[in-house]
Amino acid sequence: MIPAPASSRSLRSILATAGAALLILGVTSYLVLPIIALFFRTTPELFLASLANPEVMSALTLSIVTSVISLLIVILVGTPFAYIHCRNTYPGKVIVDTVIDLPLVLPPAVAGMALLVLYGRAGLIGKYANLLGISIAFTTLAVIMAQIFVASPFYLRQAKSLFDQLDPAYELTARTLGASPARVFLKVVAPLTAGGLVSGAVMTFGRALGEFGATIMFAGNLPGVTQTMPLAVYVNLAGDFNAGLTISILLVLISFAIMIAVRYFAKTEVPHA
Repeated sequence: MIPAPASSRSLRSILATAGAALLILGVTSYLVLPIIALFFRTTPELFLASLANPEVMSALTLSIVTSVISLLIVILVGTPFAYIHCRNTYPGKVIVDTVIDLPLVLPPAVAGMALLVLYGRAGLIGKYANLLGISIAFTTLAVIMAQIFVASPFYLRQAKSLFDQLDPAYELTARTLGASPARVFLKVVAPLTAGGLVSGAVMTFGRALGEFGATIMFAGNLPGVTQTMPLAVYVNLAGDFNAGLTISILLVLISFAIMIAVRYFAKTEVPHA
């Protein structure tokens, strides 16, 4: 077989490089241009003026407070759960894995409806809570519950992956030296997986902060009570557009900071088996 001329190979190489560059540029532009457009739609003066809007500050404060509370609950409950789940074999473990991942593919509106049917005033559990004078739906508590439901899989999946990757020999060695299970986890497991756990926690916080569908279905849109930042953006599309734009930019900046944090903490490697 006669080899292709050098000029032909060079032309194919140039075309391949140009095609790859156009593909990368096209995908990147499609994703980044709408974000850039937000910043060109306002001015620093309008941004600062809208930032002083009580409605904007109320939504910002509520979002951050509820997201932090949701994250703390997920970490405190999800960390031991993920560790026990990974280190033990029990009937139905595969089903539990599926249930944990289900909120990731479940439409947020369906998640909100499910929470409402269970915890609403006429819900399976909510009606009994209502008899005791406890209201769950359309309260700040409902915001937190919705955030936990949709965001917890991000942390649980990350924690499970880290604990599965961790060489059990480290734990066995510590136990042979007389350390209790709790001490083994705090002194051995937690430090070795800390970077990945923080990365999962940051992703969980970001998902909770941006939650919309389940929140509006289960918690409603009450200013100062359940109106988080994404809900405030939606409301202000037909009202104070600059306020909605300001909240959108704040969410973009927070999201960007979250992604930087995730990439930073994700560099930490877990000792493998």
